[in-house]
Amino acid sequence: MAKRRRHRGRRYRRKKGNWFSRLSLGQKFVVCFGGVLICFIVTGVLFVAAKLGKIETEDIPKEDIIINEEVEEKLADLGEGYLNVALFGVDSREGDLGEGTRTDCIIIASLNKETKEVRMASVYRDTILDLSEGTLQKCNAAYSFGGPKMAINMLNMNLDLDIKDYVTVDFAAIAEVIDLLGGVDIEILMEEVEPMNEYIGETADVAGKSSSLIEAPGLQHLDGVQATTYARIRSTAGGDFTRTERQRLVIQKIVEKVQQTDLMTINQIIDTVFPKISTSFSVADILYYAQYFAEYKLGENTGFPIDKTTDTISGLGSIVIPVDLSDNVRQLHEFLFGVTSYTPSSTVNIVSGNIIARIGQRDIMSDDELNTQIYEVDPIEGPDYNGIDNIDNIGDNLWNEDGTGGDGTDGGIGNGTGEDGTGNDSGIGDGTGDNTGMTGTTSQ
Repeated sequence: MAKRRRHRGRRYRRKKGNWFSRLSLGQKFVVCFGGVLICFIVTGVLFVAAKLGKIETEDIPKEDIIINEEVEEKLADLGEGYLNVALFGVDSREGDLGEGTRTDCIIIASLNKETKEVRMASVYRDTILDLSEGTLQKCNAAYSFGGPKMAINMLNMNLDLDIKDYVTVDFAAIAEVIDLLGGVDIEILMEEVEPMNEYIGETADVAGKSSSLIEAPGLQHLDGVQATTYARIRSTAGGDFTRTERQRLVIQKIVEKVQQTDLMTINQIIDTVFPKISTSFSVADILYYAQYFAEYKLGENTGFPIDKTTDTISGLGSIVIPVDLSDNVRQLHEFLFGVTSYTPSSTVNIVSGNIIARIGQRDIMSDDELNTQIYEVDPIEGPDYNGIDNIDNIGDNLWNEDGTGGDGTDGGIGNGTGEDGTGNDSGIGDGTGDNTGMTGTTSQ
């Protein structure tokens, strides 16, 4: 009896251990399929992570982001809320995406999380705003002086926004994306043909590509270099105002084609372009928002400031002036969020008053008046920031009214006539600490 019990025990243990053999054919299929599926999922996650790892990411600590008081509370009351992102297009010939590079394109992209609508507002690069602590300058100087963090804080402080994330891309990457998508169709005006042809060669050199000239106005199928040049010219009537319209149109065309393209092309874009992008979004953030990409729809777009005028001011050069900033911020919030009775923060009101004190009270110029202006110097070739291209930092004497230039040891910028900068709009400290201003130049 004992021997038989041991024998049954051995048989029982063998039967218990061989669980797979006891499954039905259907159950075996489910188990095998599940195992293969898990492998595919794991492989897919690793694949996506490897792709996203190509992006240059810069985590900006929350405590470094400046948001005006009450703004977060006001924006949090807007339904499911909005994701506001700063988009920067930099003019970099060496692929540098951080501070020291120029932002020829500044766009606020606002995603309505409930409707999935994205609205865009271009901030004109020559708009006079507060860079920080009362420093009034062209707003595109913020990125050059302090990278994306300073540029984000500048937008938040002046426009009552809660931007925490950014995406920066250079124009060579834009040209690459458009080529991979097979080009875009855009109506070219007669006045745009000559400036496009003038700078297509330079854009091609920067992008490392070849291209051809535009032969005539009309609907054109543009390659990457042509479309990028189209988005950059501002030597036509309307200057930077019409240029930002072109930039938003090119973005619209790219989004439309990406939403219709195949996975193989998207994979090529990721491999080629992601290394040329800098962003604060984490891999998890990108994966989350990417799953809804097909649902996103581009809504209306505009430029900021909405009510404006222009002038050439000593120490600032050719600038765009909000008339006035507080009312423009109110209109911006109505455009982006549908808020019809927004009250700007005390911070915005203070900046608005400071601009008026510096520039004087101005009248709004009509669109017809603004669109007759033509810039003589194109930003593709010309200097920028009123001739302050190579400054490393902002000195304490940025607005040194005595005309001697800033303290050279701080790299300060004087807005008068320095010893070596007589007759110019600005003098730049020469780095020796003797308050001697070097020659400054003015750029349109």
